[in-house]
Amino acid sequence: MESIAMNSPAQNALEYVPVPAFDDNYIWIVSDSRNAVVVDPGDAAPVEAYFAERGWRLAAILLTHHHHDHVGGVKTLLDSRKDEGGMLVYGPATESIERLTQRVTGGDSVHIEAPPMELRVIDVPGHTAGHIAYFQAGRTPHLFCGDTLFASGCGRLFEGTAEQMLNSLDALAALPDHTLVHCAHEYTLSNIRFARACEPHNDVLAHWSDDAQALRAFGKPTLPTTIGHEKAVNPFLRADVPAIQTTLSTQFGQPISDRLEAFRVMRGWKDKFR
Repeated sequence: MESIAMNSPAQNALEYVPVPAFDDNYIWIVSDSRNAVVVDPGDAAPVEAYFAERGWRLAAILLTHHHHDHVGGVKTLLDSRKDEGGMLVYGPATESIERLTQRVTGGDSVHIEAPPMELRVIDVPGHTAGHIAYFQAGRTPHLFCGDTLFASGCGRLFEGTAEQMLNSLDALAALPDHTLVHCAHEYTLSNIRFARACEPHNDVLAHWSDDAQALRAFGKPTLPTTIGHEKAVNPFLRADVPAIQTTLSTQFGQPISDRLEAFRVMRGWKDKFR
């Protein structure tokens, strides 16, 4: 697996590591080469293996939503560190998640001393009712968005509405274009196939398809992506593009009145797309 080392004025160089879990999850680990924060540990085993290899200390856990593939490893990680005490576990205030110590909601700040991290919480309901994301500002900003935004896609609507999800994506799209987006799943190739069905004449998307396939052929992650890149290739951030609305109108034989309707139709199509 690859790691990404980045500097910002407020912190020393940090390493951002996507640790594979299950079939297609990524558990993100952020480290200063000694202490580490883990984001959405659905499975403890790959995290423990990586920590044993590097000799890192678990400092805190960040959770974006309650689904088991994002929280299932929390208990094991905490129980194996009972002697350390005081482990901070951040998560959405309105969702039922065991072992949370810090319930946070949009607008809250998360301060972690080591590794040095300052994060702003953003409410992003849609995939689940209380889903949150964490934004780390700096020269190179970072976003941990769980299952809200994917490379060339977005999360399913399990508990929220299309309007909520579109508003959530708008909030993320408003972040700086160079923000690195640490998505929680390697869904990129299937998302690209759907994106090209929505917008077949998007040249940037065509080039991205080639690049993503090459990365996966070498076993490399397609992440992180960036906000600016997603604005250019992600159909769910491009629901107002006339070409996409025309595709949807033709595909389903109905007029598309606005971007919300385009988003709703597109999300329903993606749920059944093969």
